[in-house]
Amino acid sequence: MQSRRRHAYFALMGTCVLLILLAWNVVRLVSVPAAIAMSVVAMVIPPVAAIVANRKGPDDRWWDE
Repeated sequence: MQSRRRHAYFALMGTCVLLILLAWNVVRLVSVPAAIAMSVVAMVIPPVAAIVANRKGPDDRWWDE
């Protein structure tokens, strides 16, 4: 189960990096407001990724900590 959370975390963080790179290297040449909107979305992703990576699954033994 931990592998699934790790994959989800890296997918979210990869999306975040991709959004930042696209926003300020490609999209800003066409539309600055769209680039800012993409950056705001990318800003929200890291906390969500941390929550996804640290949540406990149904088969985790929560009483061992």
